[in-house]
Order: sequence, then C-alpha cells, then structure tokens
Amino acid sequence: MPSSHILDRDICRSGFANAAALEVVGLSHDQLTAAVVGTYRLLDRIDATLMSDGVEPLCQVVELANLSSMIGNILGAEVAKASNGLYVRNGPHKFPDLLANHTNATQSGIEIKMALNRNNPKGHLAKEGQYLTCRYVLIDDMGEACVDKVDRPRAMRPLIWEIRTGYLLEEHFNISNTEGDSGKTAVINALGLEELKVVYVDLDMVPGARRGPRYKAYEALFEKTNPPLI
Repeated sequence: MPSSHILDRDICRSGFANAAALEVVGLSHDQLTAAVVGTYRLLDRIDATLMSDGVEPLCQVVELANLSSMIGNILGAEVAKASNGLYVRNGPHKFPDLLANHTNATQSGIEIKMALNRNNPKGHLAKEGQYLTCRYVLIDDMGEACVDKVDRPRAMRPLIWEIRTGYLLEEHFNISNTEGDSGKTAVINALGLEELKVVYVDLDMVPGARRGPRYKAYEALFEKTNPPLI
C-alpha cells in the first residue's frame, strides 16, 4: 500500500537531509517542499484540463525528454516563487535557470536538471555552476511507480524521489556527440553525482532493487548519529 503522501500528492516530510547543503544556495527544506508540492498541483491541473478535453495527459502526449524539461521549468518557477525574492527565473534556454536577485550578490544562480527513474541528469552543454538535480518516477492512480516504457498506463503522474544540490565543474560531465544522437549532450557522471549532496529522498519510491550500497547510503542519511553527505 503506497504511503499516504503519495496519494495526497505531497512530499515525504521525513525524507529531508543535509540541510546545510541546501543552505549554501539560500534555500530551506520548507521552501523546497512548497516548490515541489506547487509543481505537482500545477502539473495535475494541466493533466486534468487535457483529459477533460479528451486529450491524454502530458506523459503521453510529449516525449519523455520533453516532459523532463517541462517539469524542470515549472519546478524552477516554483522554486523562484518559494525563495522569497532570492531567485528569479531566467529567460528560456538561458543558463542558469534561476538567477540570483541582484540585491543579494552573495548567491549564485542555480541550474535545474531533471531525470527519469535512476538516469543521471543531463543537458546539452557542460557548464560550471550551482545545480539542483531531481530524479522522478511516473506513478499511476494507485500510487504505484511504472518504470517500464512499454504498456505504460494512460494516467501517469510524476513524483520526485530524489533531489541533490552542489557545485559542478566541467569535469563532472561526460560529453556525447555520437552520430545518430539527438545533438550534443552532457551527462552528469559518477564523480559529479557524488559531488551533489542528497537533500531529499523518498525511500519508498526509490526505483529498482532496494538493496546494495546505494540504497544503504540513502538509509544512512537518516541515522541519528553522523549521517553521511552522499
């Protein structure tokens, strides 16, 4: 049975960790909660409008890469709104996604990257800067995640299961420009992923097998003594 927060389209309130890593960019767990919940509500309203007009929801009418971009853009707008004026949205296709308010020069901007399931977030260019990365799954009306691209149910909604933040350098990306690729891509590599500190994880919604060193590292975040920065 899915946790109540999943069906309620809420964030897991016990899933936050590493508050200090988030404070580096001037944000708090409460502000992140407001941004994520606000993103869910807006996406759900869009889906409801589409379906009331006989159109399938976003996850069915747009490619998954475009869906990730749309979620990231909406989340960025919600983070800016929740930041109490600390950040403002940048223009479309401009780096970074969020600009620090000019009256607060101690903060840098934030680039937001999304990824489905356990994929590493990626962009078109490897750019140094402060990042906020989110990984999400698609859930059905019963709150169950569907990680298979085949025979995905019609009504699916995104649910963020992990959020990280940190400062990345160009060396934290793997560049791909192979023939047949959809353009040049820069995927955050394993070194970069470790550089990003986990500030939120929903242990009930981690996709894949919930065992092994990575899941144990997630669990260790919530130990009472000396939780590691992962």
